[in-house]
Amino acid sequence: MAVGQTPMQPGLLSSTVGFCEDRLAPNSIYAVLHRECRALFPDEMFADLFAADGRRSVPPMIVAVVMVLQRLEGLSDREAVDRFAFDVRWKYAAGGLDFDHPGFVHTVLVDMRARLAASDRPDRIFERTVEVARRAGLVGRRRVLDSAPIYDAVATQDTITLIRSAIRALLRAADHVLRAGLRAVISSGDDYTGTGKPVIDWSDAAEREALVDSRAKDGYAMLGVLDGRTLEPEVSRAAWLLATVLGQDLDRDQEDGVFRIARKVAGDRVISTVDPQARHGHKTVRRSFDGYKGHLAEDPDSEIITATVVSAGNVGDAEPAAGLLADLLRSRAEVGQAEVYGDACRVRKLSRQG
Repeated sequence: MAVGQTPMQPGLLSSTVGFCEDRLAPNSIYAVLHRECRALFPDEMFADLFAADGRRSVPPMIVAVVMVLQRLEGLSDREAVDRFAFDVRWKYAAGGLDFDHPGFVHTVLVDMRARLAASDRPDRIFERTVEVARRAGLVGRRRVLDSAPIYDAVATQDTITLIRSAIRALLRAADHVLRAGLRAVISSGDDYTGTGKPVIDWSDAAEREALVDSRAKDGYAMLGVLDGRTLEPEVSRAAWLLATVLGQDLDRDQEDGVFRIARKVAGDRVISTVDPQARHGHKTVRRSFDGYKGHLAEDPDSEIITATVVSAGNVGDAEPAAGLLADLLRSRAEVGQAEVYGDACRVRKLSRQG
């Protein structure tokens, strides 16, 4: 698929420009995008995402404008393409297209996000917006930093569920020959096909202890089978996950050799095999969550966000500060001191880094 080109000269009588320009405030997002869209998102900025020949894509500038408006208005992909098809303000924002300019299916947005994510510059739309705002003098030398929890969509798993899920993932990743070798060392009698917990008397401490010990020994036996082998990437990732959940949650008694749940909580504990990067975090002493943290830097005058980063939930608010302020830190020696606003934790972190 080759990159499409946005029409440069809309129809004289069918353009949305004459209809919208007197009806929309000059500072509305539709008017701003109409004036700046070709500078912000020129089609050639996305040329590396497409082949040199083939069927023409929907012009990337149009898709980029739709993606921006979609985020601002909190719409789904289907809602966004419907809005573009029937709301003249959206066509006006995309360079003043004709009233009858054809729409496109929602999968175009899915495809564009996938192409951007796989590219060398996945954040180019955001980066370009900040670059144009900086050239326009809207980004100064002051920043406000903030962070907020991003809640994970998967459930936190207990130790038994973590171990059994990690073992199932390893069995799924292995080919039939390796899978047979892994199953041969299972001693607990668990077939690891179901997601439910084994049926035991959960009020009996001895049964709970035996369950943990037997599944841990299955896991370590499987890792022993893999030791020294050259593994496929998927198998290697599954083995790493199994080793991680076994090591973080269990201690082995030196006297009787029984694996028991550790009394301490690992500092970087994996909380789910469905999303191994999610972590248990605290926004405050009393407010906890499971998932990630979103961090941002903002110009306090224009309220333009200049940098963003997503971290694991257990990362401190101050740790991403240097990255969020990279544009200021690079130019501080040339331009002078910058002003940054944040809490005491961030100030101490930045002070230590000079």
